[in-house]
Amino acid sequence: MTLDAAQRSLTQRTIDRLERLSADSAWAHQASGLRRALMACLDELADPASAAPQAEERLQNLLARGFFIIENAAREMGDRP
Repeated sequence: MTLDAAQRSLTQRTIDRLERLSADSAWAHQASGLRRALMACLDELADPASAAPQAEERLQNLLARGFFIIENAAREMGDRP
């Protein structure tokens, strides 16, 4: 249950993008919590021996939620005058 370089990079880029959401965004609060969850999951997967069996599945679910938030925050920006 190891995280390859591509998955680690994608996760880090998602964390970075979530961090850059405007505090004025309706999605900012959710993004903050999700960032913490993604970082915790990355830390857990850094040591495969102690990682929970479902950690990779949890990471995939968190990433999907991150993409959803980023997509909707971008749409929200497009709606502004």
